[in-house]
Amino acid sequence: MTNVARNDPNSPTDEELIERFQQGDIHAFEQIVKRYKDPLLNFIYRFVGNQEQAEDLLQETFLRVYRNRHAYRRVAKFSTWIYTIAGNLARTELRKRKRRRLLSISDLGVEEDKDYEVSDDEFNPEQHVDSLLHDEVIQREINKLSPKFREVIILRDIQEFSYEEISKILRIPIGTVKSRVNRARLRLQSQLKKYLDKK
Repeated sequence: MTNVARNDPNSPTDEELIERFQQGDIHAFEQIVKRYKDPLLNFIYRFVGNQEQAEDLLQETFLRVYRNRHAYRRVAKFSTWIYTIAGNLARTELRKRKRRRLLSISDLGVEEDKDYEVSDDEFNPEQHVDSLLHDEVIQREINKLSPKFREVIILRDIQEFSYEEISKILRIPIGTVKSRVNRARLRLQSQLKKYLDKK
């Protein structure tokens, strides 16, 4: 699905904009920034859990798009390309943070080959949470997920990418994406239910 909403059906596609930018049209780059800054900031913030770091990583993402514009090829969707850049930067930041703290992030002993089915309609952390449950609580629980689960749940349930797009962004099989999304949902569901039970 398209993650960056455009109200004008006659507006250029992301791919058309990057091609114009590759040909030297700076205005096209400005349109890309305008189109992607909010959803990308949301994605990065939810991944790293720090607003200031998220803003820095957003700037770095656009800087890399600017510098590496000729590396983009139309064989991939532009959204896949730019989210891959942002995701790589966010993961690098988390690795640096992990080294600084000398902590390891636990996978909680989940076996990679086990598969659980939780349908999209059955659970969405942002839609099924009581209105009294603030976004900070949801974000805090997302932050408790290990990076590989945190990333897929943000891309799928918050950014609303398709499984296929997530597979391309993360360069992992679609089956692995689905498995991780299901496990991340189960963990969030279990944690958020504790808050709902208190209401």
